Amino acid sequence: MANTRSAEKQRRQAEKRNERNRAAKSRLRSSLKKTRGTIASAEGKVEPSTISEGYSAVDKAAKSGVIKKNTASRYKARLAAAAKRATAK
Repeated sequence: MANTRSAEKQRRQAEKRNERNRAAKSRLRSSLKKTRGTIASAEGKVEPSTISEGYSAVDKAAKSGVIKKNTASRYKARLAAAAKRATAK
């Protein structure tokens, strides 16, 4: 329980940030799941727009601090690798 006005304000701010970050992370996960599904179902050719949508979601999450820069890089590399495997089949 907050004992001062500033501590109370900090608690309110933390709740807002927590809610915002949770929603952003959920959007990221949904977008990645959709992109991975599209790549997996692609027969021979993966559309560049599919990959760019996934990249965009990852970059937005990294920009807003929801995920770290290296995590974003890893996600993008894995999407590219999956697309390359799907194309090679």
